[in-house]
Amino acid sequence: MARRRHKKRTQPGAHGGSSNGNLANSSASRGPKSMVIRVGASDIGSSVSQLVKDVRSMMEPGTASRLKERKSNRLRDYTTMAGPLGVSHLLLFSRSSTGNTNLRLALTPRGPTLHFRVEKYALCKDVRKAMRHPKGGGKEYLSPPLLVMNNFISPEADNGSKVSVPRQLETLSTTIFQSLFPPISPQSTALSSIRRVLLLNRELPKPQATGDSIDVSPYVINLRHYAITSKPSSLSTGVRRINAAEKMLKDRASRKRIPNLGKLEDVADYILDPSAAGGGFTSGSESEIETDAEVEVMDVDHKKVVSRKQANTGRRNGGESLNRGTGIQKRAVRLVELGPRMTLRMTKVEEGVCGGKVMWHEYLNKSEDEIREMEKVWETREREKAERKRVQKENVQRKREARGTGEELPAGTQDGVPAHDSDDNHEWDSEALEADE
Repeated sequence: MARRRHKKRTQPGAHGGSSNGNLANSSASRGPKSMVIRVGASDIGSSVSQLVKDVRSMMEPGTASRLKERKSNRLRDYTTMAGPLGVSHLLLFSRSSTGNTNLRLALTPRGPTLHFRVEKYALCKDVRKAMRHPKGGGKEYLSPPLLVMNNFISPEADNGSKVSVPRQLETLSTTIFQSLFPPISPQSTALSSIRRVLLLNRELPKPQATGDSIDVSPYVINLRHYAITSKPSSLSTGVRRINAAEKMLKDRASRKRIPNLGKLEDVADYILDPSAAGGGFTSGSESEIETDAEVEVMDVDHKKVVSRKQANTGRRNGGESLNRGTGIQKRAVRLVELGPRMTLRMTKVEEGVCGGKVMWHEYLNKSEDEIREMEKVWETREREKAERKRVQKENVQRKREARGTGEELPAGTQDGVPAHDSDDNHEWDSEALEADE
């Protein structure tokens, strides 16, 4: 009789699967999730479409990397599904009629939304072509990147000049970018799990000389994405090649770099003789590493599980520990750029998800009277919205009562709600949202 097949990846408790499906789902929902969306699908062009794919790979693993957009999709479609899927951030790429590429970073379900203009960008393939030894396609994208933010809070000006961005909005933008990725705990996070770095550097504004003037410098953020590589800094190139020989044997292209020690009597001849096996110490600077790139980490090779027999043998040999030394190793850290690159210029901050009261605008400065008038307009809108919801609730209740008594519903209603009052009939036009930018 044929043996029954068991699933090995999706069955709870199997090798490679979760021990408890509910526990896995709950742990995954706690972390932030994002969706990188092309507004208008293929109408934004091939370059911006490729930029969206690169940003999705940068946001891995907590993003929808295989999201397929349609030209008919509206913002309401994504915000409706954000709740059931546990999506906390929306990154919307679009192109205006003038050819500008825009990015909107929104928090679901209640906002706020940051509007950026992508002034410059470089794709991952362009970054790889410009590098001599590019890196990518490994295990770097299995864990979220380490977020490094610089100059997001501008220092106080000595001359008392006003800046264009208020301090509360700087704090708000800092909080929004920090919430893109799960927080890292230095006590529990393993260093081997941090494989990438996402660098966000804000260009500091330049205050003017006069004290009553307002700085007009833009809010510009430079985005860079790097992979973290490390190697022992206290070893020469020859010794590192010997240590990595086992890994090189698995790769056919790397076998040529394995030193040939067949003609040598001792491995010391290879290390000390420059001409031995085609390599060795050529100068003292070969093994020197910049001191700024050196870090001290715990060597995981020292933490080995030994059997009881090996432990007893070590005690009989004078009580020497099997793990000699402190376990601290000096390693040289190097950053290899993965891409993409982006230069983002903030243009507007508004409440809600791409539709709400404008909290700050780069080009429009309102007086106190205009701000108070705008507050009255928004209060009126909120009252009208609350009234519409009350009427809809009453209509739904009347429909339920009519079903119980067998009466017919009045014409022009849809599930007990008037057709002209239903929020589902209002479609979000993405082009209209971008018109005021």
